[in-house]
Amino acid sequence: MKICFAGFDLPEGKVKFQDEKVITLEHKFAPQKTTPFYAEFIQNDFQNCDAIFIARDHILDLLILDMEKLETRRDRTADAQERQLIDKCLEYLEQETPLCQVQFSEEEIALLRGLAPLSFKPTVVADEAPDTNAVIEAVLARAGIVFFYTAGKKEVHAWPVADGADIVSCAGKIHSDLARGFIKADIVSYQDLIGVYNMQEARAKGLVKLVDRDYAIRPGDVVEIRFNI
Repeated sequence: MKICFAGFDLPEGKVKFQDEKVITLEHKFAPQKTTPFYAEFIQNDFQNCDAIFIARDHILDLLILDMEKLETRRDRTADAQERQLIDKCLEYLEQETPLCQVQFSEEEIALLRGLAPLSFKPTVVADEAPDTNAVIEAVLARAGIVFFYTAGKKEVHAWPVADGADIVSCAGKIHSDLARGFIKADIVSYQDLIGVYNMQEARAKGLVKLVDRDYAIRPGDVVEIRFNI
């Protein structure tokens, strides 16, 4: 994830997210490999980023770009529905509200994706800059991203997905073969897993759920995929 920041003195480059769950699982399993989540911080490049962290006194630097773009589009389009949506967006932008904070219908969201206003990206407006870990947390929350985990002696890995993503999509994050050949998944909560020795003991104590492809992931789920290809 690329996070553009503006108005704050933050380090540029890749930053490891200090995920307490990853740290605890790493201590527990002593794996051969640990793969935490990393964010990349870039400065003043709203276009080439996935999310934005901006100081309140710099918010117009972002929103004016959207206003200019949308006003130009409104003047050129003959689509009444698009003009109506643009007018709605401009009202919020003039109130200094990033568009990611506005409730839109699914139809409006589809149109907005085509218009691609910058503040429709997950945007966090802050008065003061917290440390980089807190910035990442705030941006992930705004973007609706949570983590599930795979954990064992081979590897501890944090996997970012949309909150409520289905388990087959999550399997595909790990490897496309797992999604293609998905049968079921074993799920244990992070809190339950750290209270036992390993996944086998969690199963023996009835802490593991066997779920089908319609299961929606929950933050902190530790996952093992059953598959066949």
